[in-house]
Amino acid sequence: MMKFSTFPVFKKIFLLTVLLLSIGRVSNATEILSAIKGKVLTSDGQPAAYVTVQIKNTNHGTLTDQNGEFVFKKIKAGHYTLQVSLVGYETTEKEIDVETDKITAISIQLTASQNQMKEIIVVGGKNKYMVNGPSSSLRIQSPLVEIPQNIQVVTKDVLNDQQIYDIMEGVTRNISGAQRIGHWDIYARINARGSQLTAFRNGMNVQISPWSPLSEDMSMVDRIEFVKGPAGFMMSNGEPAGIYNVVTKKPTGIDQKEVTISLGSFETYRSTLDLDGKLSKNGKLLYRLNLMGELRGSHRDYEFNNRYSIAPVLKYLIDDKSSLTVEYTHQYMEMNVIGSNYAFSKRKYGDLPINFTTAEPNLAPTKINDKSVLVIFEHQFNSQWKFTAQGAYFNYNQVGQSMWPSGFTTSNDSLLQRGINNWDALGINKTGQMFLNGKVTTGSINHSILAGVDMKHSDYYADWNQWSELGDTTFNIYKPTYGNIAVPQWDRSKDIRERGVQYTYGYNAVYVQDELGFFNNALRLTLAGRYTVNKYVNPYEGSYTDNKVTPRLGLSYSVDKNTSLYFIYDQAFLQNPGRDYLGNDFKPLTGDNLELGFKKNWLNDKWNSTVSLYQITKNNVLTTDNEHPNPANGQYTYSKQTGQQEIKGVEVDVRGDVVNNLGVVINYAYTDAKISKDSDPKFVGNKVPGTSKHIQNTWLTYKISKGALNGLRFSAGYQYQVGRIAGLVYDKSENALPDYFRLDGGIGYSTNKLSLNLTVNNVLNKYLFTGAPSGGLYYWQAEPGRNVRMSVGYKF
Repeated sequence: MMKFSTFPVFKKIFLLTVLLLSIGRVSNATEILSAIKGKVLTSDGQPAAYVTVQIKNTNHGTLTDQNGEFVFKKIKAGHYTLQVSLVGYETTEKEIDVETDKITAISIQLTASQNQMKEIIVVGGKNKYMVNGPSSSLRIQSPLVEIPQNIQVVTKDVLNDQQIYDIMEGVTRNISGAQRIGHWDIYARINARGSQLTAFRNGMNVQISPWSPLSEDMSMVDRIEFVKGPAGFMMSNGEPAGIYNVVTKKPTGIDQKEVTISLGSFETYRSTLDLDGKLSKNGKLLYRLNLMGELRGSHRDYEFNNRYSIAPVLKYLIDDKSSLTVEYTHQYMEMNVIGSNYAFSKRKYGDLPINFTTAEPNLAPTKINDKSVLVIFEHQFNSQWKFTAQGAYFNYNQVGQSMWPSGFTTSNDSLLQRGINNWDALGINKTGQMFLNGKVTTGSINHSILAGVDMKHSDYYADWNQWSELGDTTFNIYKPTYGNIAVPQWDRSKDIRERGVQYTYGYNAVYVQDELGFFNNALRLTLAGRYTVNKYVNPYEGSYTDNKVTPRLGLSYSVDKNTSLYFIYDQAFLQNPGRDYLGNDFKPLTGDNLELGFKKNWLNDKWNSTVSLYQITKNNVLTTDNEHPNPANGQYTYSKQTGQQEIKGVEVDVRGDVVNNLGVVINYAYTDAKISKDSDPKFVGNKVPGTSKHIQNTWLTYKISKGALNGLRFSAGYQYQVGRIAGLVYDKSENALPDYFRLDGGIGYSTNKLSLNLTVNNVLNKYLFTGAPSGGLYYWQAEPGRNVRMSVGYKF
């Protein structure tokens, strides 16, 4: 059910993008045989690999290959200006005359050294499913093939081809072992290697509570980086499974604009606008502006998800060594009552229609405002040393309500008593970071040094203490009837800071890492350590602080420039809130990670592969204390710190163009996650909840590049999960979920300016869901059946 009247800002954005699209003109140029072929070199004469080359005032762009070479095909005869962009330095331009039916050769030499080439912003160019280096927000400057850790990158081209609107959708299909665990439609819970991945944005920890952050819309996203294993040495303390880092779009200094209109099943209407360029004639002030507006219904009645986002970015090039970037993000969401997307049954999973809901048509929506400000200062002292300081402020404001039943009647497994409560929340997150990257040489040993400080303080205020029954027990889940029923009114007369429960969490840390290179950097030894102080406060469990030094030892050997073997040992460290029955604080959760891996770039960097074997041991896991019931209610609500989990696995990732014009993302993960210690022996040996024994994903895109069908592409992919374990449950008799198989496909067409895309999700129209048992009943969240998305994009 749509609510257009409450969404005036979206209407303005939608009309603006439609207007911009309507004034564009599409040219149908005839085929031209002229071409431009060239090579880009650094100032010391080395090939400049993976650099963006743009034909000025056009939409022609490409990337140099590993040898610094590039080519533009089918170019009209005429006079052009080639532009090579290097952030923090003057843009390099080269004039060129192209003659009819001739290949024009050119060489361009940059004024930057090979080390400074890592600051190149990648834009334009052909469809790319792989990258060779991490973003600067990961703080490390080595090529991915040399880093002793499994880091996988989902590019914006993959996101566009799969028509992914937000991070809760099909992002996980592109990463080995990653899976979405059932939750509400406000935040992304992504699990891998036996636990939840911590959410980051531009290198900042953006988690304020277990129900955050608000899921990012992909319109403002350039890439998503998945860092497997503990990442405390470079990011922050967190789960030993790893993190995902959403990298937002930044100014490139190249004038380019794009508008996209999308339509889809369930009354989905979406529009995005991406503006990029310079605001000053001298090219020192750059900007990027991304706007998005969306109205989306659901396969369930009375459900909707309306959103808009505004994401302006300014970058000022202070001089040839320093820059200042300021980014503001405002995401707004208006959606149905939280929790209405769950189905409930005492019999089994999936015994209700796919469109089942417990919602009512007259329930007030939940409204969320998510705002953030990010400031980044960068200074390049010279070609060897760089300093970065960045700070961010996040403000999450939610006003709404949540549904959860009190249970079925004792005599009838069809009659459900629905329940509803208010859920208002305010989350404030402050993060600050400073770090230094440098390179020095002592004798024959090269040193790549990273050192920095990392600080975070989060306050989360939550009011969910007002509860009421919704309707009565005559709600028959097998024969539901809906209508205007009495809705409780919540008392919001006091500010959320007064009536809400306050949780405070923060940490301060310092870290240092040295990557020592031997034998002309063929063998690299990484030594690192981080000292972290955690602080946690809440009124139920009191306050406490923990501190720990977490080491990191890595070894990477390059068999050749495209192939490496690596070993890594590192540790995780994070808070463990709560107290035992004696009122004692719990020790922090720690995790040890051992990992072996193989990486290779194939066929002149057209595609790459990573194979990793790992073992994670999580210590001090909390388990239920069955020996000491809580005197307040007589139930076993105390926890006991005797738990341990062991997670072992194998992961394989392949991405890139395995043959000409065929882009692939193929991955597989085997995960053996077991409880190795528990206060109750019967749980030892059980599977860790929220895992799957086997996950295999494939996505293929073939693009025709010649002839009358030039620009036409076909895509197909599937997700397959076997041995799924339900979330938040340990009982062997109840935690199994059926195997999961989803098939998707699409067709598209693109020219230099125009792009068309049609995607069909869940082609086989299967009943797909995630869920778990709880309190004698089963609950699950069903995905939509077969559905379609269509989009048209125009660059101007």
